[in-house]
Amino acid sequence: MRTATGGAANPYTRHRATSYGAIVGVLTAAVAMGVGQLVSGLTVRQGAPWAVVGEAAINLAPPPVKNFAISAFGSNDKNVLVAGILVVLAIFAAVVGVLALRRLAYGYLGLVIFAAVGVAAAISLPKANAGWAAPTVIGALVAAFFLKKLTELALAASPTSPASPPAPSDSEDTPGTEDTSAPPVSAGASAWTRSGAGPAADRTDDLSTPGDGPPLEPWTYRSPSRPDRRRFLVASGLAVGTTAVTALAGRELNARQSVTAARATVHIPKATDPAPPLPAGVNLNIPNLSPFVTSNSSFYRVDTAIVLPQVDPASWQLHIHGMVDREITISFAELLRRPLLEHYVTLTCVSDPVEGPYIGNAKWLGASLADLIRSARPQAGASQLLCTSVDGFTSGTPIEVVLDGREALLAVAMNGTALPVEHGFPARMVVPGLYGYVSATKWVTDIKVTTYQAEIAYWAQRGWSAQAPIKTESRIDVPLAGGTVKSGRTAVAGVAWAQHKGIAAVEVRVDGGSWQRATLAAVPGIDTWRQWVWYWDATPGNHTLEARATDNTGYTQTATQAPPEPNGASGYPATQVTVKS
Repeated sequence: MRTATGGAANPYTRHRATSYGAIVGVLTAAVAMGVGQLVSGLTVRQGAPWAVVGEAAINLAPPPVKNFAISAFGSNDKNVLVAGILVVLAIFAAVVGVLALRRLAYGYLGLVIFAAVGVAAAISLPKANAGWAAPTVIGALVAAFFLKKLTELALAASPTSPASPPAPSDSEDTPGTEDTSAPPVSAGASAWTRSGAGPAADRTDDLSTPGDGPPLEPWTYRSPSRPDRRRFLVASGLAVGTTAVTALAGRELNARQSVTAARATVHIPKATDPAPPLPAGVNLNIPNLSPFVTSNSSFYRVDTAIVLPQVDPASWQLHIHGMVDREITISFAELLRRPLLEHYVTLTCVSDPVEGPYIGNAKWLGASLADLIRSARPQAGASQLLCTSVDGFTSGTPIEVVLDGREALLAVAMNGTALPVEHGFPARMVVPGLYGYVSATKWVTDIKVTTYQAEIAYWAQRGWSAQAPIKTESRIDVPLAGGTVKSGRTAVAGVAWAQHKGIAAVEVRVDGGSWQRATLAAVPGIDTWRQWVWYWDATPGNHTLEARATDNTGYTQTATQAPPEPNGASGYPATQVTVKS
């Protein structure tokens, strides 16, 4: 008689058990995420587990990581972050599911870790409260129920050995000798069992230690019944259905909090002081050259919001307080009744690398920020406007810059329409001459007049400069980097910027040769970027084109290479091109 003694657990069996466990873990995590999404729709829109973990990751990311994400993925950086979080969660969940099949307590421990991370992320966010943790906690509790049921059914449905009896071992009985160490298998039996264990060994709480006996090694064959597998498939389908229903319901509830419809009904008054018509020649009309005005849909977006704040203009208010003699609270309707100014301003993100895309020019409409601050009567010694978004993000704007006469706006419109939600609807800051992280707070609801010593804004806490005037820079748009052009007269063109100083000149050189003066396009003022072009008699071969700008103060863009942190990138933009005859 052949016995199943000797040898380690069969790899096929372990693979099948691991597969069942991974399915259990992933389905459990999916249920937790779906239920969390539903609860977030009923409570706080930003509280979904993936959202709070994503925003916490942004908050904790050091500047080099943030710069890498922005340079590598651009405006899709948040989508990539969320996708990465989901992938990591799926891997973690699969491991937890496998461990749960060995001992259910391990699975519960994994859920506790999941909930702890989500809760810690939620309560770490600015303006968060205990309610922000509810989606994660409730999602984990519901997932615990599914984990228990799915684990039980998976253990019943998963085999403990391959579908054929194990091969004879080297210690197989010699012919004519009967081994009496194992109980006989009755006729018609459809399963192999561990010697001495019997059918009672098939427990559902611990795959590795059936019954009270030793671990299930050596393994023997037990064929799961079709009803066991069917019950597991039904339960898995129920988990998938629960995930789909709760996630879609949560999405619908979140959509109802959207302010898209409210934005469509907002009537933006005409400017009291409209921007003059653009002068002839602001656009050089060269293919692939950035247009003077960046469309709303093409305007760069860099912020910390995983879920876009939805601020109802009917309930929006701006509170100005701190070192003032008169606190002010203004509603959106009151804001629209103030004199509205229109001005072209180019905004730049401090994370923009040399030759980067995180810059755009638009026509903004809004109330004078300087007039609002002066009406609060700021006190002597105040140096900073700590501006806070509805989601808790803060920026620190130098008060002297706002009050120095430039067109600093509390903007309500962009390129002739109400602000898009992703660009700060219903109101945002626009202060020319400063990088966006200290001048362009979206969804702004609070301005505290204070000092830099008393308050430290969001990015300053993370090592960026507290005050960040924009550096004089330029960019080559044409020819395209790495492209090929024909020999002969070739346009080399791009944009240059030095907000609130203005561009006086742009120069171009080829292969490190002498600098050649470019032709500048017209501009309506000193707060926008400026197009430029230089015509090159291109000769066959591989060439390097470089550019540099000089502003109206006489300062010329430096060749010194510097990364974006802590106060903006620098260096000559360079483009490699191949010229063919």
